[in-house]
Amino acid sequence: MSLFAIADTHLSFGTNKPMDAFEGWQNYTQRLEKNWNNLVEDSDFVIIAGDISWAMSFEQLYADFDFINKLKGKKIILKGNHDYWWNTVKKMNEFVEKNNFDTISFLHNNSYEFEGFSVCGSRGWLFDSDEEQDEKVLNREVLRLKMSLDSSESEDKIVFLHYPPITTNEKCEEILNLLKNYGIKKCYYGHLHGVAAKYAIDDKIDEIDFKLISADRLNFTPYLIKKF
Repeated sequence: MSLFAIADTHLSFGTNKPMDAFEGWQNYTQRLEKNWNNLVEDSDFVIIAGDISWAMSFEQLYADFDFINKLKGKKIILKGNHDYWWNTVKKMNEFVEKNNFDTISFLHNNSYEFEGFSVCGSRGWLFDSDEEQDEKVLNREVLRLKMSLDSSESEDKIVFLHYPPITTNEKCEEILNLLKNYGIKKCYYGHLHGVAAKYAIDDKIDEIDFKLISADRLNFTPYLIKKF
């Protein structure tokens, strides 16, 4: 079995917001489907690290989840800044169960155990801000990530975030400190696209390997994290 990851699929089968208008995104759903199914096996797992769909509701989300569910492998999804359809875990689980989306599960205040390692994560949040609301959201995201890490029984914890905890010109000290305190060695993130990807860190900082896994950065091909 293998663990793969990708972020920012930005699907819009149920809404009128296709990404094809952006450079490099032409026919992206066809490319994603082909690359994914050529690489991933049904026994594999794929983390989708946020910005899964442009849907605003479960009704709009149905077609996007139907597409994801039919792709090979089991998918573990976490929240991105554009996932406006995101709801309580109870309601999301009811939605996938009702519609037989049996390859989809959620990473939210929890973790997933594999052979010798675990998968943890959270959406993350923005960098330094003086806005009181941003501070509240950041504190909540730090707590969610801590809950995810605390729920894991493995020493080897691989972390997935939507927002980058560090770029070439900014960093989120609160999340970075949490990663350091838990001895995290690998952290994967999304959110950065196009020209913004030039600010990405694909390197080891303070003993942590960081990598951008946004879909366009990966040419719409899931990235192999680990074989087990």
